[in-house]
Amino acid sequence: MFETGELVMLGASGVCEVLGTTHMDMPGVDKDRLYYVMKPKYSSGSKVYTPVDSKKTVIRKILTRRQAKALVEKIPEIETLWIENEKQRELCYKEAIRKHDCEEWVKIIKTLYQRKQDRMVRGKKITSVDEKYWHIAEDYLYGELAAALEIDRAEVEAYIEDALKEKV
Repeated sequence: MFETGELVMLGASGVCEVLGTTHMDMPGVDKDRLYYVMKPKYSSGSKVYTPVDSKKTVIRKILTRRQAKALVEKIPEIETLWIENEKQRELCYKEAIRKHDCEEWVKIIKTLYQRKQDRMVRGKKITSVDEKYWHIAEDYLYGELAAALEIDRAEVEAYIEDALKEKV
């Protein structure tokens, strides 16, 4: 179980702070089932309730500061994804997002950056599917890195760029 005050990655909600646990008193809900009460770190005013014993929802601790720094240093070595078929591309992106793994998000971002550059050379724009998954991957990755490194989310991109420049 996660402790009150702990930061976790919660499915589509991203980084959340665990506020505690509770039993839900609502019609149609098992009153004996225990739920986490969580506050998404990057959306104000909302709370999320998810069963402690949920098999469907991915909940995990966020990266430690050390793990976050190691991930940033490893970015140049992380492979890109390359799928020619548009339908398979979206399925591949969806699967990578669903894994809730930072390296998978980096793969998506690197792939889509490269793909955008290739399309621009040919006078084309990024596709809406590519843009959608790029934003999702950035949102999750930057949110988790910001929380782990204890920096503002808006500073994450510059942090990554600076860290990679130091390696060159």
